[in-house]
This record gives sequence, C-alpha cells and structure tokens, in this order.
Amino acid sequence: MSGDGFFDVPSDLQHSYLGLVALHLEEALIPVAGGLVLALLLAQLCVRHGWLYPPVLWGATVVYAIPSLAIFVVLIDYTGQSRTTVMIPLTLYTLVVLVPAIVDGIRSVPEETLAAATAMGFGPWRRFLRVELPIAVPAIFAGLRGATAASISLVSVGALIGNQGALGNMLTDAMFYHRPMLAVSSVVTTAVLAVLADVLLVVGRNLLTPWLPRGGEARNPAGVVPGTTTLPAPRQKLESSR
Repeated sequence: MSGDGFFDVPSDLQHSYLGLVALHLEEALIPVAGGLVLALLLAQLCVRHGWLYPPVLWGATVVYAIPSLAIFVVLIDYTGQSRTTVMIPLTLYTLVVLVPAIVDGIRSVPEETLAAATAMGFGPWRRFLRVELPIAVPAIFAGLRGATAASISLVSVGALIGNQGALGNMLTDAMFYHRPMLAVSSVVTTAVLAVLADVLLVVGRNLLTPWLPRGGEARNPAGVVPGTTTLPAPRQKLESSR
C-alpha cells in the first residue's frame, strides 16, 4: 500500500493488516497449546516422581536462556524458513512458566481430597484428570496468562528469518521504508492482542472455577472435589437439663 495509515501494510508482506493479526495469533497460540499438553505430562511425572522435578525445571530454564536466533539457526536445516521454525522454540519457552505453575497447583491439592478420591476407586491418571487438575485450574491459568503474553511478544522475532514474524515483519519494513507508523501499528496491535488474550483467559478461568469468587479465593472448603456433592455433617442434638 502507498498510504501511511495505521492499517496500511506494504504489499511485500503478502498479507493485509487483519491477515497479519490472524497469522500472529496462530504463531503465538499454537505453541502455547502445545506447551500446555507437554507441560501437563511433565508435571504429572514430576509430581509422581519428585526427583524428576529439579532436572526438568533446570532443563526448561536452560532452553529459555538460549536466544531464539540460535535455535533458529539450528532448526533452519530441518524445517527451513517456515512458521514451524518459529513455533518450536516458542513451545519450548512456555515450559519454564507452565511446568512450575502446574506442579505447584497439583501439590496444593489437600491430602484429604486425594485420600477421598483414592477411597472412591480413582486410579492415578483418573485422579489426576478428575480431581487434581480441576483444583489446580487457578494455578494453571496463572501460568497460561504469563506464557501467552510472552509468546505473543516473542513471535515478532520470527521477522529475522524470512518474514515469519507476522506483526513483527512491520518493524523491519518500518526501517526499510522509513515509515514509523508501521512500527507504531506493530507495537500497539501486539500489546492489544496480549491484553485481549489475558482478558479471555481470566474469563475462561472464571467459567471453569465457579466455586471461586472473582477475587480468586476459594469458596469451597478444603477437600471438596469440584463436580461432586457432599452431605452435611449431622447436627448434634443438644440436651439441656432443667
């Protein structure tokens, strides 16, 4: 495009403004979803085998410390200058946030609840899916909020390899065409997407945890499994002698 408006995108990016927004969300959210699945499996193993947690967390931290450009250089020989090359490191980066959040959430489940689930015949995986995960939802969503915001921000780094940075591509074009408005559009839109994603995650958390007030403090007493019913304790009859 020849204009210099907020929504005017150069033709060399091969996408409209909304097309870049959709591409940015795709490259950011797919890694978060993949990271969540991987983190759930790793967290379950870490909870069942405590000795695994330190090396898993150490490995996730080391990977997060590696610059994305260095990972791109290694992956390009296998996946080329594609979106996959961008999404693989983003998936791995989410683990440093999601694994501790899920492990802490599962470890916060009261022992009484676990004992009750075991007494009801729940095996380890059924107990994990039906008891531990629902109670750990607030902690999991806290991790998801951080991982999602980071992923939306880091997608722009993909502009370094063949215009795979979605909205980040506008930053390089802003310098090439001397159009500062492209940089403004890229930064503002990325920030808005991060805020909207965070709001949607908060709404999703509230829908999945109806037993929690909006402030985040648990309403249900410890030991009550979401989705189950409990019988009130029988009242003690007080006998008064006159």
